[in-house]
Amino acid sequence: FFFLLRQASFFYPTTKKQAHKSKSNKMDVEETKVNLVSKDGKTFSVPLKVAKMSELVKSMMDEDAEDEGSSMEIPLPNVKSEVLEKVIEFCQHHLEEPMTEIEKPLKSQVMGDVVQKWYADFVNLEQVLLFELILAANYMDIKPLLDLTCATTASMIKGKSPDEIRTTFNITNDFSPEEEAQVREENKWCEEA
Repeated sequence: FFFLLRQASFFYPTTKKQAHKSKSNKMDVEETKVNLVSKDGKTFSVPLKVAKMSELVKSMMDEDAEDEGSSMEIPLPNVKSEVLEKVIEFCQHHLEEPMTEIEKPLKSQVMGDVVQKWYADFVNLEQVLLFELILAANYMDIKPLLDLTCATTASMIKGKSPDEIRTTFNITNDFSPEEEAQVREENKWCEEA
């Protein structure tokens, strides 16, 4: 038994050189930057932790480059710079203050009742930018951002009639009155729920 204890690394104190090397490796990982390149060619240098919130970016990173502490460049051809900037803002904040889980179905139309104030303010955007954020979150595979943006869109629909939804999202009704009546009849069960 004592032989095993003696062989265990925790029995012997770490040398200064080993401690420095271990600390240095941790610092390298923390200081490693990843360059995210937007559709329009703008480069954003972000910490490795922030970049790794995206499953897409994580899968594209070279593990060897990650260990070397060098800077990696990840092209994101489907994400505009304005949108990527918002994605990075979200990821940085999410690492500092994780978002509470969004209850489904939504308990309120007001996002401030669903998530913390910062997140509710974050998605208080023009519809075009909100929809671009949904697409970017889906493409980059950032689940918390996708959940937040989709919940925001759902809150815009919650409790509204089809006509109000069309008005909210600027959707034109291309059904004739007869076609609309037929669709309503076929889907009467939806309105009863």
